[in-house]
Amino acid sequence: MQVLPPTPERYSTAFWLAVLLLGLCVYALGIGGQYVPTNGDEMVYAHIARETAETGQWLPLASELENMRNTKPPLLIWQAMVAGGWGDRWTLVALRTPSLLYLLLICGALVLSLRAVTQRWQEGLAAACLFLAFLSTFRYGRPYLTSAAETFWFSLPLFALIIQRARLPASCPGWIAHALFGIALGLGLAYKSFALVAPAAAAWWLALVVSESHLSWTAPLRHTLRVAFSALLALGVFALWFVLDPDPQSVWREFIVGENAAKFADTRGYWRAALAFDGSGIWSQLLAYAVNAGLLFFVLPGLVWLGLKALPQLRRHWPLPATQAILLAWALVWLLVFIFPSQRSARYVIPAMPAVAMLLALYWRDIPRAWFLPTLLLAAPVLLVLTRLAWVGYEIGLASVPEISLTLGIVVTALVCIVAGLWRSAWSRGAAVLTTLLVYAAFNALVTPMDGPAGRYDERAIAAAPAGRIAVPSGFNGQFERFQFLLPGAHQFLPYDSRAQARARRGPDAEGQAQAAEELHQLLNTHEAVIWAASHGEQTTPPCLPGCRVLGERWLLTSRHAPGEIRKDNLWYPQQWLYRREWLLVRS
Repeated sequence: MQVLPPTPERYSTAFWLAVLLLGLCVYALGIGGQYVPTNGDEMVYAHIARETAETGQWLPLASELENMRNTKPPLLIWQAMVAGGWGDRWTLVALRTPSLLYLLLICGALVLSLRAVTQRWQEGLAAACLFLAFLSTFRYGRPYLTSAAETFWFSLPLFALIIQRARLPASCPGWIAHALFGIALGLGLAYKSFALVAPAAAAWWLALVVSESHLSWTAPLRHTLRVAFSALLALGVFALWFVLDPDPQSVWREFIVGENAAKFADTRGYWRAALAFDGSGIWSQLLAYAVNAGLLFFVLPGLVWLGLKALPQLRRHWPLPATQAILLAWALVWLLVFIFPSQRSARYVIPAMPAVAMLLALYWRDIPRAWFLPTLLLAAPVLLVLTRLAWVGYEIGLASVPEISLTLGIVVTALVCIVAGLWRSAWSRGAAVLTTLLVYAAFNALVTPMDGPAGRYDERAIAAAPAGRIAVPSGFNGQFERFQFLLPGAHQFLPYDSRAQARARRGPDAEGQAQAAEELHQLLNTHEAVIWAASHGEQTTPPCLPGCRVLGERWLLTSRHAPGEIRKDNLWYPQQWLYRREWLLVRS
């Protein structure tokens, strides 16, 4: 029997499958790391979850942070409590694993949805790879404070609609399906906010209407009634919080008024803020999808340009194919809804990024090659920076030979992909996605040594740490909570303002160092122990010696820098502004 050679389609499917497996590995490895890109408030909600778990009750939520208790619905908190075993296995890996599982579900739904539409695997695999390559997914998809949960629940009705329209174009979801989807929307609201019922329900309603094979006047009415029923059911699921919480007045005050209504207020005035040419204006929000794409930023304008070119033929091709209509409705509704609040951010439209990924995958070959080249060109300097940071870490003894070799190997592989994508036009599109994922892999390899012995307190320091009050630096909301994972035990971590250290970092001048030393001595006199970070990269000993004793030492990466700390003359020397020592100190 003659064996047929593999077809180009099989090669393409195998390529995207390999890229998807690589992407999933990139997301899974290092999920418990200190330096996983995340939302700055992740530790706030880890703190609320831990405090609530310690009460032994599901509600009310508990927190030591003022006005930071009911700022998120309880489902996110309950997820952490269950994943962390009510405190028995309180690790970042445990808290973040549900986020990774949600990402797997979204990727699976992307693959199956486009498989139903195209009867091939490659478009769905490409969509899943693109979704993982988006910067918004890498930053907000796998931390504990994730966008993956609500993205999955809000997308579930639309994934189901895409599959149904592909298989049975004339059929519509019935009342039972709408009831189930209403519960799904309610779970999404219970992760984030009741206010998201507006874009979630509106996107689903518009997708139902525009994807009708034979639209009549009764169809919009029927869909309106059914989607309204689903929306009310979703709000009912969310409202259970008020029913179950013994302090519903606090929920109203802190969440409804403080967390949600405040998003429509701005001290500059609504229209002045909306029309401003800054990060909070309407104009920047229009670029939200491109911003979320990260290195793939320019591919989104390429997709828009492709759509604009097709406008003259729109009347001839109307109505649009059902899948295209659903995806456009999904993306447009989320974008338009979040133009109106006074607080605008690209992360608000993350629940529509699966639609963007599918649109890109469906029209992948039609987007001109030129829109993919900036991804390849921009990745090169990013890789150069990561290489420099990793090499300096190796020079100062933080990374081992195998660790620096892994980082350099990933960088070389990425550079080969860049060259291949620039050389062969047929490879440019795939190389752009693969290179982006390799950039993420290089970042993971860069920070991996900081989760080893160099970046953590050893067992001797953990055992020697005194029980009781330990003063810890905290320059942002709830950042003191990270020491629960670094220094486990019966400790009470009390944050202190490290502005004196921030002043000292601007230069090793005598005045700045004196201020830091004075604050450190005061903390040592009022606490059982103090965790203190070096004021600058060259500082090798804490300023309290010989009046203190060092129980442990570790290295850390600083993320919030004082003005003037990073300059042209020291940009190439990250040991001066990125790497710092940190000490666990007690009085002598």
